[in-house]
Amino acid sequence: MREEVPSRRGYPGYLYSDLASLYERAGMLKDRDGSVTLIPILTMPNDDITHPIPDLTGYITEGQIVLSRELHQKNIYPPINVLPSLSRLMKDGIGEGYTREDHPDVSNQLFSAYSKVQEVRALAQIVGEDDLSDKDKKYMKFGEAFEENFVTQSYVENRDIENTLELSWKTLSLLPQEELDRLKPALIEKYMK
Repeated sequence: MREEVPSRRGYPGYLYSDLASLYERAGMLKDRDGSVTLIPILTMPNDDITHPIPDLTGYITEGQIVLSRELHQKNIYPPINVLPSLSRLMKDGIGEGYTREDHPDVSNQLFSAYSKVQEVRALAQIVGEDDLSDKDKKYMKFGEAFEENFVTQSYVENRDIENTLELSWKTLSLLPQEELDRLKPALIEKYMK
């Protein structure tokens, strides 16, 4: 018995601390204040985000950006898969006094609606798009607009936060207003055009 922490899928139990040590060491500056932002880029065997390396890396870093082969095949650039991507710092740097008062709620509503799009797309594969309800068809249109207009940015586009929020509201306007359950009525009245 070597008295080691039990392994996970063949990786040693101390992998987390070893990865954290590598990432922290790579971001430190000798004889200076501050740090260098480290962006570890890794692939996932069989696109499995629960594989020990990407899973533990996600816990160590302050966020993760997940790319999608499916979006890439649809010519969405950058092909960012919004749902598994995350930022642990975003909540502390958005909203009134930082970006705009509606930013947190709009972000939550976009995430919720796009999550619903995935459910509707799965249903459409079973019953066919023609047999979807009118509400589900609106979610399909929202999903296309979200990917083609919101996620997609050209190589040279520099979209600021104001334009991004306006685009968010425009995209959300494709959904029935009763589906916008993450937005305060006052925000809908103020920003929905």
